[in-house]
Amino acid sequence: MDLNEARKFFSGDAFAVEQAGAAIEEIGDGYALCSMEYGKKHLNAAGTGMGGAIFTLADFAFAVAANCGGKLTVSLSSQINFMAAPKGGKLFAKAQRIKSGRHTCFYSVEITDGETRKVAEVTVTGYIKEPQSGENAKPTV
Repeated sequence: MDLNEARKFFSGDAFAVEQAGAAIEEIGDGYALCSMEYGKKHLNAAGTGMGGAIFTLADFAFAVAANCGGKLTVSLSSQINFMAAPKGGKLFAKAQRIKSGRHTCFYSVEITDGETRKVAEVTVTGYIKEPQSGENAKPTV
């Protein structure tokens, strides 16, 4: 899947793309760089970055990195560690595959802000779905 195909496929992600504003910047083998314009709708009651908004970007980057390689992959578990309140108008999530096996995979996602400050680190264990009889192994674009 190339960058345009990935953008077309993931445009169907109503929450991450349409509501949160996540976008795909780059893709590669087991890799994705995604971004999100960071604004008022992403703030919590204290006026800082909502953890759920930051996690949404990380989860989206994992989904892009894990699914652009051919087989449908979903998250089994995720762990997020927050390190700093975001500053600047944009967040970036860089997802990188660490290991992939027959049915599971492991990814690391680093979230940085517009000032290149590390905001959060996320680890994700994914499940690689085997296609059912007659089912396409690749996410449809």
